[in-house]
Amino acid sequence: MRLLERMRKEWFMIGIVLAIAGAKLEPSIGVNGGPLKPEITVSYIAVATIFFNSGLSLKTEELTSALVHIRLHLFIQIFTLAFFPATIWLFLQILSVTPVNEWLLKGLQTVGCMPPPVSSAVILTKAVGGNEGIIITPLLLLLFLGSSSSVPFTSIFSQLSVTVVVPLIIGQIVRRYIKDWLERTKPPFGAVSSSVLLMIIYTTFCGTFSNPSIDLDKLSLVVILFIIFSIQLSFMLLTFIFSTRNNSGFTPADTVAIIFCSTHKSLTLGIPMLKIVFAGHEHLSLISVPLLIYHPVQILLGSVLVPTIKSWMVSRQKGVKLTRPTV
Repeated sequence: MRLLERMRKEWFMIGIVLAIAGAKLEPSIGVNGGPLKPEITVSYIAVATIFFNSGLSLKTEELTSALVHIRLHLFIQIFTLAFFPATIWLFLQILSVTPVNEWLLKGLQTVGCMPPPVSSAVILTKAVGGNEGIIITPLLLLLFLGSSSSVPFTSIFSQLSVTVVVPLIIGQIVRRYIKDWLERTKPPFGAVSSSVLLMIIYTTFCGTFSNPSIDLDKLSLVVILFIIFSIQLSFMLLTFIFSTRNNSGFTPADTVAIIFCSTHKSLTLGIPMLKIVFAGHEHLSLISVPLLIYHPVQILLGSVLVPTIKSWMVSRQKGVKLTRPTV
């Protein structure tokens, strides 16, 4: 019974494994020109569905209260979209002389360029005046990976407009008219986006397994896994140290938000973004692997560290109350 409950809870992670296994068994179904027609159903319909869904679920009415924490959000955005990718780039200059698969290393750079998970990313970025996740991420990908992208710059942003920005805006407009119904029924937005994302992952790996020239050595995969664990732990520790300094001005609750939002990366936004920026690239699936690894690692580390971090936050908040002068 516990196993079934666990499987139900982790259905998305199981779905990723099954999607990759299914692509390995019969890749011809999901390749371009195949029965699924991913060049249309995935590149346009699936990606647009995810962002329309995000637009419907985004509670813009919460932005007013979010603006109060502008300093917190600014810190998270600078760390996530400037410090994180720049640090990864410097680190990869060292790793580039090692035998680790170069496309996995490029995939590691794409992880650094990704914003936090969509649910928090859009609220946080709008709180500081823009859609950084949608605009800055592809710019960072092109800046750090440059010619690795096989799609012209103008084509990337025109497709981003059609499949990301427009559906997001339409979703927000529709939400205004059916907000009461959405609040009452609470549709499973997360499950819908995750299901569509599985289709994107499946077709991405169909393209890989249909190309016999692509080979992935196990050593590179193990090294990337170790690096991802190390990066997350190091950056979580770094954000904790920064945000708990005496003159930081952040509360214990702010520190918790900084630790998770600054180090987590969005799979829901990331995979469709890679699909657009690296459309038609023969190594797209290898570039996607580090992000697919990063997602379960951040969930695993989060679940392990939450009790400790929560205990720390409660004790610090109690300490603040005890030291606060009484009137």
